[in-house]
Amino acid sequence: MALPHLHHVETEPSARGVLLGISMRDGHSRRIVAGRHASCHDFDRGSIYIRGFSERYRADIQRPFDFVLLEISQASLERAIEEKPGKRIGSLAHVAGVRDEVLLNLAEALTPALKNPACASMLFLEQLSVAMTSYLVETYGGAATSAPRTNRILSRSHEARAKEMLRSKFDGSISITEIADACGLSRSYFIHAFRETTGCTPHQWLIAQRLEHARALLMKPGTSLADIAAACGFADQSHFSRVFSQHSGVPPGIWRRRMRIADTAPPRPGF
Repeated sequence: MALPHLHHVETEPSARGVLLGISMRDGHSRRIVAGRHASCHDFDRGSIYIRGFSERYRADIQRPFDFVLLEISQASLERAIEEKPGKRIGSLAHVAGVRDEVLLNLAEALTPALKNPACASMLFLEQLSVAMTSYLVETYGGAATSAPRTNRILSRSHEARAKEMLRSKFDGSISITEIADACGLSRSYFIHAFRETTGCTPHQWLIAQRLEHARALLMKPGTSLADIAAACGFADQSHFSRVFSQHSGVPPGIWRRRMRIADTAPPRPGF
């Protein structure tokens, strides 16, 4: 969110949870007033702030800014806390101007979905949400950090069930919560275990399945790109072409023509 002409921000207390701001550019500064205390903070690219909506907030904006702002409900935080071992936490620490590369990377991954919500997969968005809330409660809430585990893989039955559920919703409208609950696992554990078992995240695996199905349909004469896009769970033909090009290097129409030329080419002498 870039608002170069805004000089003052003020919000009244509410029960909306926590606001996370991630700076996407250098050179911003603001004076934050909390009660009778005021402090000045500089924000460069990757600097963050965390504040609770339960307190009155006022900030004097001194330079232009571009932030990704994410509102995190108390219910989402509590779910993430429940999935962590060890001590419970009451709230996240309030910080301002702290640099955090992990949150910057997550914000960059989220930006395309914010720019084009119609093409955003619920599965992908939930993966990012789980990763972000899990990281927040560990880093800024004092929750116990899980020790790295190299043997965290899905059982064969859990892997089969997860893949079956993913295939049943080619458009990605199934949630991580649904699949994790069906396997009796926490969301964060399931995501990590699925990645270690298959080599990719649930969303990446589903994209690969959709593209495999799309390639099979492309080889059928008379099938339009719009029909293939709909059959494979893409928002529209443009979305399908964009994703296909990213993974195959060429648009689907060109890929189909090349495959047909290869199929009709006469065999080379000696083969």
